[in-house]
Amino acid sequence: MIRGRGGSTISSNPLLSRVPRYHHQLTRSNELLFRRNIGFVKTAIKITKLPAYLGGALAAGGSYVAYKVEQASSYTQEKLSSVSDFLDKTGDFFSGVFSGSSQGGPDPSANGGGGNNGDTATAVGATAAAVGLSKDEEDQSQEEEDNEEEEDETLIPEEDDEEIDVENDETNDEMLNLTRQMIEIRNLLSSIDHDGLRLPSIVVIGSQSSGKSSVLESIVGHEFLPKGSNMVTRRPIELTLINSPESAADVAEFPALKMFNLTDFEQVQKILFDLNMAVPETECISNDPIQITIKSPRVPDLSLVDLPGYIQVEAADQPLELKQKIRRLCDRYLEAPNIILAISAADVDLANSSALRASRLADPRGERTIGVVTKIDLVDPIQATKILTNRKYPLKMGYVGVITKAPKTVKPGSGLFSRKAITGYQAYVAQQNFEHTYFKENREEFVGTTTGTRNLRRKLMKVLEKSMAASLRPTHFTIQQELEETSYQFKVQFNDRPLTPEMYLANNIDMLKLATKELSHNFSRRELRSLLKNELDQKVLDLLAERYWNKPFQLGKSNTIIEPDLKELSQISNIEDDIYWHKKLDLTTSSLTKLGVGRLSTNLVTNALITEVENLVNNTQLRNHPMAKNAVKDAAKSVLGGKFFSTADQVENCIKPYKYEIELEDREWQTSKDNAVSLLKEEIRQCDEVYNSLKKQVGGRKLSQVTTYLEKLKQQQNQEQNVDFNSQETLGFSPTLIKCGEEAIFLKDRLSLLKMRYQFIKNSKKCKKKENKYQCPEIFLDAVASKVTSTSILFLNVELLSDFYYNFPRELDLKFFNNLSKEEIENFAKEDPKIKKHIELQERKDLLENALSKIESVLAIQRTKLGGVGDSKDKKSASIFNWGS
Repeated sequence: MIRGRGGSTISSNPLLSRVPRYHHQLTRSNELLFRRNIGFVKTAIKITKLPAYLGGALAAGGSYVAYKVEQASSYTQEKLSSVSDFLDKTGDFFSGVFSGSSQGGPDPSANGGGGNNGDTATAVGATAAAVGLSKDEEDQSQEEEDNEEEEDETLIPEEDDEEIDVENDETNDEMLNLTRQMIEIRNLLSSIDHDGLRLPSIVVIGSQSSGKSSVLESIVGHEFLPKGSNMVTRRPIELTLINSPESAADVAEFPALKMFNLTDFEQVQKILFDLNMAVPETECISNDPIQITIKSPRVPDLSLVDLPGYIQVEAADQPLELKQKIRRLCDRYLEAPNIILAISAADVDLANSSALRASRLADPRGERTIGVVTKIDLVDPIQATKILTNRKYPLKMGYVGVITKAPKTVKPGSGLFSRKAITGYQAYVAQQNFEHTYFKENREEFVGTTTGTRNLRRKLMKVLEKSMAASLRPTHFTIQQELEETSYQFKVQFNDRPLTPEMYLANNIDMLKLATKELSHNFSRRELRSLLKNELDQKVLDLLAERYWNKPFQLGKSNTIIEPDLKELSQISNIEDDIYWHKKLDLTTSSLTKLGVGRLSTNLVTNALITEVENLVNNTQLRNHPMAKNAVKDAAKSVLGGKFFSTADQVENCIKPYKYEIELEDREWQTSKDNAVSLLKEEIRQCDEVYNSLKKQVGGRKLSQVTTYLEKLKQQQNQEQNVDFNSQETLGFSPTLIKCGEEAIFLKDRLSLLKMRYQFIKNSKKCKKKENKYQCPEIFLDAVASKVTSTSILFLNVELLSDFYYNFPRELDLKFFNNLSKEEIENFAKEDPKIKKHIELQERKDLLENALSKIESVLAIQRTKLGGVGDSKDKKSASIFNWGS
């Protein structure tokens, strides 16, 4: 009695169970034969209609025709003979099955019928081939090649596989559906640094020539692992397979690299190759794993780890300790509870298997090891069976024999002799079909063994499921303890205050927005006027010093232009007739109004706002984040830069009337007078402070000596006497001291002049009236600066400040919430060590809670199954759950 997949009875006669398959093959062969004969007949009919004038051409090609006749006849005869033999055997088979033992055997007339049909078909085929020079023959041949290629690319359905060990498969559908949940739990636990929080993975080990990569690729169904003559697997590859029936295509993902939905597996292979080759040749091996996830409707839910292959001897260009480094890396992954998939080649004695030797050290009792024997087709089936029967080197989970590569790895190309290699999914289909056919043809020799990649996949799913189930309760207990400890630390250190990178960023940006709102009240029109007026006051002082106060003291140079002494300005009774002082004030005023107040004021306010924003950032937690500080500064510059040129133009246009005429009121004149007195007083103070600092630096006595000496030399120069200034060295005055003396004389003259102007502006009756502006230029220029300031800030406030306070918060949202990725936000938050500790502890707590929830859901399913045990099937499932508990 043979049972199907669901346990139902198929038939008591083993021969009858194969009838549908042979019937399908017979129908397919007859269909192909019928299509070829029809093609030959159609070709013959078309050729007979050719006009007579083609006869010469046909005669000229007689040799080629004869060749084609012979080729077609031989091909047809060969195919029909094979079909005839098959029909004879099939007829004998059906006669023996249905006639019964009383009829004594098959009908002897079956062969005769088949032979006559074959002769007729041969004649028709030969006739068609003799005249088959039209294009239809080429099209028919191409169609046959396409049909054959399509058959090669068609995977034999899984339902045809009779080698699957159904009776001994204890894994039911419910348990298989839990695999994905357990893999998710394992991935969660892998991100938590704790030795006790581990669920098993399947670790693949083997030597470099054992077919380790081919086994993994046959499980996945794609060639994606790096290939090369040298050692190309230099890092562990943690492979997660996820069965996704809804997927339209197979996709690969590299979560750590943020690469998703890769459908080109040649690109995946290149990425893996580059990641491995990034390990320097001096090290050759790295413990940093490569994580890759493959989703496909054809793969099972599995968690695999591909490790570098074992080597026997280091190459000349490899480190001497490479062999030991590979063993240490593999031993770390071979620790319990991981399942060991030991790959060995059938053509190599198992006594020399590096994989079995390593598994014996990590798993002495062989309870966690599955032996996989590759290249089964390279040895005699009887010898292969001895290897798989698990007697010489027994393993509790046994051995599985597989064939990972089909012997024929080429397919017809477009040319007569061209052949191209089969790669990708076609190679997978060829391997699966060859493996299936090989084990089916040698069914009797492999009785009692587990063979085939499909059985290997099922075995891995079952073993991984059971191993994970066995680790669930201990892991559940460990997670509970770890969660209690983490929750306690979280409460003690951070008072159970939840914090995520997004929350941290949002809180800081909100604080910055509130500070910006306060800035809009504190930095408004009044502060803006003070800022611009101070800047223009400095420009006024510079112009006064340049045109009124400056009398540089320089030895060896005489002043060719003699200007009136500034003392005369306060003594002139009728200044209206003095053109010199009129021109001087007009030129000075024009220099002030035409110095580019628009650009100056806009740039001044822009820099002031950026400085204020930096101060705001320094008052928040953003000061600990250089990236955030730069981003906030860039946001401010972006908003201000968008209005810079338009604001500068508006300000320049509004002050244009002051470039031609300035009218002042008495009130404005008095205010400017008071401000001019304050400015002169401050200038005197600063000048006196610099002079005293120089005096302290050089020494009062020495400075007095050098200034006295220089004044005498200057007096002699003015009297046009010959003076050798190099003789200063003979008097003991160095060039540095001479320079200090010149600066001291200049400061003394400036102090004397400033004090004179201060007294005149403060006490003179002439400076009380605006009509005397030419004698009081300090007051008039200050008044001009005040009018320019008052007019400019109106447009600066409207065009620049209001726009900034409105758009700056929106620009912050754009910079931080729209343009930053989740990873960048996380990196930003973790720049602060304290915040990093807070976030990581929060993430650890969330991960533990998530993992605990998932494990409890799986345990709930176990308890449900245990509570509903009834029939034998449920008892079998319950035994699995009990073992997992």
